[in-house]
Amino acid sequence: ALIPLLILLKEGKSSSLSALEDSESSETPTNPTLCNSGQSKTLFTYFHRFPTLPFLHLPILLKKMDFQVVVLAGGTSKELVPLVSKEVPKPLLPVANRPVLSYVLEQLELSNLKDLIVVVEGEDAALRVGGWISGAYVDRLHVEVAAVPEDVGTAGALRAIARHLTAKDILVVSGDLVSDVPPGAVAAAHRRHDAVVTSMICSTPVSGPVESGSVGAKDKIKKPRRFNIIGLDPTKQFLLYIASGAEVEKDLHIPKSILRAVGQMDIQADLMDAHMYAFKRAVLLEVLEQKQNFHSLRHDVLPYLVRTQLKSEILLNGTPQAEENGHDKVTSESNQTIISQILANASTPRFHEVYESIHNGSPTVQRTHKCCAYIASNSKYCARLNSIQAFSDINRDVIGEANRLSGYSFSVHNNIIHPSSELGSKTTVGPHCMLGEGSLMGDKCSVKRSVIGRHCRIGSNVKIVNSVVMDHVTLGDGSSIQGSIVCSNVQIQERVVLKDCQIGAGFVVSAGSEHKGESLTRKEK
Repeated sequence: ALIPLLILLKEGKSSSLSALEDSESSETPTNPTLCNSGQSKTLFTYFHRFPTLPFLHLPILLKKMDFQVVVLAGGTSKELVPLVSKEVPKPLLPVANRPVLSYVLEQLELSNLKDLIVVVEGEDAALRVGGWISGAYVDRLHVEVAAVPEDVGTAGALRAIARHLTAKDILVVSGDLVSDVPPGAVAAAHRRHDAVVTSMICSTPVSGPVESGSVGAKDKIKKPRRFNIIGLDPTKQFLLYIASGAEVEKDLHIPKSILRAVGQMDIQADLMDAHMYAFKRAVLLEVLEQKQNFHSLRHDVLPYLVRTQLKSEILLNGTPQAEENGHDKVTSESNQTIISQILANASTPRFHEVYESIHNGSPTVQRTHKCCAYIASNSKYCARLNSIQAFSDINRDVIGEANRLSGYSFSVHNNIIHPSSELGSKTTVGPHCMLGEGSLMGDKCSVKRSVIGRHCRIGSNVKIVNSVVMDHVTLGDGSSIQGSIVCSNVQIQERVVLKDCQIGAGFVVSAGSEHKGESLTRKEK
């Protein structure tokens, strides 16, 4: 039976462990503090900034695992204000009335990856996330919740827990990823190729309707979301180049060593880095230690590994040739098309052949490493909740085209109406809609392509279109909500019109008011 770990620590009955230290922070070094959910099989650890309390060595926590998983869950992300708050940090934002973090945890569980460290920015957020996990995943997962300083970055977050990464390979997953791509498949590809890093790549999702209130043909018109420029070898197994669309305008600068080795590279702008990475632990920790200025896995660590994977002596036509400082320039006339760069030297070995020669002991390439890509099938859903627009899109998708992810059973009308909810006379809830537990709707209401949370009170003659309404919201008679997000405990009085708005938690919208494209939040006291 497990014992109250926090009490043991306060009594000093534990072994010491040197402090976890975030090298980019000048604050007091972080010492882990443990707390226990009190359940028999689910263990939760809270890495608290509390330097007087030493760490308790537990084999169940620090043993070498086959594949160790780190979920980078974030905290109170600035990009998601006013949706996030101290009460509802980013990992607990609802997607189809479930915390977004649950989608990643569910996929990890299905892949039998059950030993996890969930990293949360901020102590308060970590406690809330840990409390939710302890109730939702009893007897299912072994989870350690680590609190790191806010704005430390994904690379900094891994530095902070580096001493707790003990497995040969580490799977790092963004906690805002909503996908049905099995993480186990990414881990298996990583092992199969003996790669230093394997990045999961999927099709770039499209953004929501141009006119949020539209439910006709225009509702199907989508705007492109942010994109990446990704270079792959012809077999689409090796990652040769990666940059964000913002980093690249018209010219792509490719290291010459890569171009010599591949002979041919496909550069695509219709793929997205899903922020799921399998790393060799030793290499990852070495890079984090040596490159203290690296802040981001996606923008710093991954491009560095990709850029240096062939930074060594390469034999071309039998002549050793050192890596050059310069780059070859590949020009793209359109960032939405596939560009194939064919080198003049057709006898140059292809990338997979170069790696095969290394495996067979050939001196052709020395001191190189593999950066691989796992390309998700187009039939798989893959999106990240990293913006307000993405929050709306993903909620609609999970009760729409990607409803297999929701975990709910849909009615014959292709919607989800909780048995405890009540509908008034002549009220309609259309396809691709969700009405949560205990919510009540008055007469002559209309709901289209929207998610309504738990225990909401909705008056009569209310129209809700392409919107997300969270828990415990009151909507007055005659209100119209289009393309908007209404956070928990909001009171919207009678005859209010909202279009393309975000209403922060607890806000009161005055009767008869009209708002378009606004963000309304309570003033901090």
